[in-house]
Amino acid sequence: MRLDNFLLREFKNVPKSRVYKIIRSGEVRVNKGRAKPGTRLAASDDVRIPPVRQPAKTDPGRPPDALMAKVNAAIVDETADYLVFAKPVGLAVHAGSGLRFGLIEVLRASRPDEYFELVHRLDRQTSGCLLVARSRAALDDLRAGLNDASATKRYVALVEGRWPHGAIEVDAPLSRDVERAGERVVTVDREGGRASLSLFAPVDFYADATRMDVEIRTGRTHQIRVHAAHCGHPVAADDKYGPNTRASVWRERGLSRLALHAASVQLEFRGRRHHFNAPLADDLAAVFDRLERA
Repeated sequence: MRLDNFLLREFKNVPKSRVYKIIRSGEVRVNKGRAKPGTRLAASDDVRIPPVRQPAKTDPGRPPDALMAKVNAAIVDETADYLVFAKPVGLAVHAGSGLRFGLIEVLRASRPDEYFELVHRLDRQTSGCLLVARSRAALDDLRAGLNDASATKRYVALVEGRWPHGAIEVDAPLSRDVERAGERVVTVDREGGRASLSLFAPVDFYADATRMDVEIRTGRTHQIRVHAAHCGHPVAADDKYGPNTRASVWRERGLSRLALHAASVQLEFRGRRHHFNAPLADDLAAVFDRLERA
């Protein structure tokens, strides 16, 4: 486990910014030495953790009825083992960073006697296919299928400019240990990054953008966004890895969020190949309809 993930688990009620601060300042020691957030811990490691005040966890209360209705309306398939959601843009998958409720908290509140756990995650500003397990056994089996080399996740993306590379494989290791303006960002790191593989293929060309089909073989944080920017064509309206000026232009054109949609997940689950799909979000479909073809 990474050191940062270990500490976030230990300090459940402490803000992430505080956790990263105590790592950077050297207050956390691994085998008596300073360590980075991405340091991998072994079972025999000695980790010194400073005293950190953790506020008492308060009951967030009941989610608003409108939010509960929104989450339940997003279910596109339901079995005894799992739920498949077409997650709306703007809905976080879990609480945190000032949010009292995410999709999983709302689901647990609406069905308090049932088991629910996220199989994987999507960014708040990414819409699309999301899997939730309904038992611990199903969770383990679905995650095992998702981690298998045969699993695929496909996305629809709109990227800046005319994509000149054709269908390509982007093999660029990624690291989450970089801070920019006080915010943690993901960067391409050939030396210490984790293996990250994305397959980009252009589908439609517009006057100043390209619609892409993207398949990812690994599930790193912000993988598509960083790989697209690394190729010189950031995802449209991405104000984190693309130019802020372009994000403003897209907002004026009706695109107020990241132009990224999780279209499908394919994996082996209990001896059978499963295909989970989510239709293209209405707001993105409307943007594509308005764009002028090249």
